[in-house]
Amino acid sequence: MPERFVITSELGGERLDKVLVRLLPSVSRTSIQRWISEQRVLRNGEPCRARDILATGDLVTVARGPSPPTRALPDPSVEVDIVYEDSELCVVNKPAGLVVHPGRGHAMGTLVNGLLARVAFGTPPSDPLDPEGAMRPGIVHRIDKETSGLLVVAKTISAREGLKRQLAAHSMQRVYRAITLGTPRAGRIQTLHGRHPRSRLKFTSRTQQGREAITHVELLESLAHGACALVECRLETGRTHQIRVHLAEQLGCPILCDSLYGRPPQSEPVRSVADQLGRQALHAGVLGFVHPRTGEQLLFEAPLPDDLQQALAALRADGPP
Repeated sequence: MPERFVITSELGGERLDKVLVRLLPSVSRTSIQRWISEQRVLRNGEPCRARDILATGDLVTVARGPSPPTRALPDPSVEVDIVYEDSELCVVNKPAGLVVHPGRGHAMGTLVNGLLARVAFGTPPSDPLDPEGAMRPGIVHRIDKETSGLLVVAKTISAREGLKRQLAAHSMQRVYRAITLGTPRAGRIQTLHGRHPRSRLKFTSRTQQGREAITHVELLESLAHGACALVECRLETGRTHQIRVHLAEQLGCPILCDSLYGRPPQSEPVRSVADQLGRQALHAGVLGFVHPRTGEQLLFEAPLPDDLQQALAALRADGPP
């Protein structure tokens, strides 16, 4: 069924493609522009152009199109740390710096390219409901390039759909650890979550439109005399950049070295630690779910990688080693 959107006064006066990027935050602008050119997007029942300016009260309908043929290719040069694997799925411990799937600027060298090079992985079927599914076969959830840690990848349609159902029901267990600038308060954060109105790279919780986002934050340790902290974040939902946005916008304590949502450290010891780390201090340490075929409850843990362990040791000593 086509999706229907009535344009509010907040969105009136904006270009059609920019509005749809905000209304469909999980969809790329490329896919949206392709749907418009294929006349899958109608304005008040009529075909339209990406550059058309919308008016308050306009009715926009979107009939999502199928994924393009896959262009993801095997890349045996990508090393993949497999934590668990069977005929249905695999669990991967992704290092920081590795992109999960091909996209703009990353045609090769991603986790998907590395998995496709493994004989045991095969070629998982693309998700027809995912506009970018052809470029991320088997991927049901992602972690950012600079985030390390665990994610599960489906190898069959049944596994993909079973894992998607658990994500939709918020029953998949995902726990992260992060080093923050400042010491945040513990608690439950519940906001809306959507595209940032002034940056195509960012998301925001300060919005009147978007999808629900819920993060549970626990303070584990104060570091560097309160200038930093080690926190645990449990996801109830899994929106893009959710933890980064909630820590920065809702608690005022962005993740250390977060180039998009963060800020420079004020103290010289913390600056030195940040310079040595060189990537956002976020790690997906716990992943739990029910196996979609066997019904077995699976739980995986990945310890903090060496770079985050070294950063913690330095901050505990109030400076670099």
